Amino acid sequence: MPELRRSLPLPLVVLYGLGVTIGAGIYVLLGATAGRAGIYAPVSFVVASIVMVFSAASFAELAARFPVSAGEAAYVRAGFRSGTLSLVVGFLVISSGVVSSAAITVGSAGYLQEFVSVNEMILISLIVLAVGGISAWGIMESVAFASLFTIVEAGALLAIVGAGFGSRPELVLELPRLIPPLADLGIWAGISGAGLLAFFAFIGFEDIVNLAEEVKEPERNLPWAIFLTLVIATIIYFLVTAVAVLSVPLDELAVSRAPLSLVFGYITGISPVVITSIAIVATLNGVIIQIIMASRVLYGLAKQGSLPLVFARIHPRTRTPLIATGTITTIVLALALLFPLEGLAEWTSRIVLVVFGLVNLSLVQLKRRAEPAPEGCITVQIWVPAAGFLTCLALLASDLVNSVVT
Repeated sequence: MPELRRSLPLPLVVLYGLGVTIGAGIYVLLGATAGRAGIYAPVSFVVASIVMVFSAASFAELAARFPVSAGEAAYVRAGFRSGTLSLVVGFLVISSGVVSSAAITVGSAGYLQEFVSVNEMILISLIVLAVGGISAWGIMESVAFASLFTIVEAGALLAIVGAGFGSRPELVLELPRLIPPLADLGIWAGISGAGLLAFFAFIGFEDIVNLAEEVKEPERNLPWAIFLTLVIATIIYFLVTAVAVLSVPLDELAVSRAPLSLVFGYITGISPVVITSIAIVATLNGVIIQIIMASRVLYGLAKQGSLPLVFARIHPRTRTPLIATGTITTIVLALALLFPLEGLAEWTSRIVLVVFGLVNLSLVQLKRRAEPAPEGCITVQIWVPAAGFLTCLALLASDLVNSVVT
């Protein structure tokens, strides 16, 4: 039976992580986050990154311990010694991938409608079918394609930061305005409410672990890729959001279907055609990478014996799981046609937080049983996954409180 091809070096894996993270976040949810947190939206991204960092450390160790596809399911199986819970986590990861892909697809259609007057449902259908085909093409081809998109989209974000501070150097002096007063609970409630959307913007680094069987030297490269993706994304998010909330009226930013195009127009005074085009590339990139991730989890669960073996079939020519990819593409299309952007983003974040919580607890269990890590494997202290679990729980609780209050 054909196997997955181990061909991805560290730079491509980092670009893969950045592609799904950046494409899934700032291009789509900048306006919605500003609508909830106002001028303090950059802080929402910082809060979300703090929630992420503990879980990132747990993922780094677990990815080095168990470099396999459907990584989260494998981690939970090892930690809790439960095939049933492992299968549940696998389905949750697949759910997060397809719901996230649907959310990004809706965002991509919003940018495309800046250029073409085509029915949104038709645009959504064309987007999903096209990227599903690319995802089935081949792992080197699809990840290289996505990596090229990533370089373009990250460059555009850095260009916005440069244009913002270049055209208005006084923005540097306005940065202290972004720091919220510690005692104002109303402001922090808004930041917390935006935190779940900001968290969605960081979803992506964990997808890296599901390429484990296609990465060169996974024990070394996966942890590096996870941390580099998180650090680079945090810096970019904070700077772009700062430029946006300090340069554009918040009421306009909050309701924009193409928020970065709006920001670009305000800070440069020229047509946002280029940035809108790049935003389309970025969102398409996010959809491609999430479909790759979800299909690899479906493949991995079948290979582990938790699902029918038909999903583990690798096409001898493309060396990709075609049946798994086609199944995921179909589900993404259905969700994108039926649900709105913010609802999809929030549900993605909730699902991922539950998965992160269980993954952190799995590492706690492994450390409580003192199960040794492989030689040379990165390791963390037991308090790190414990803190990861508690931060995920806190964000979920905050979301529940905000839902009840509003």
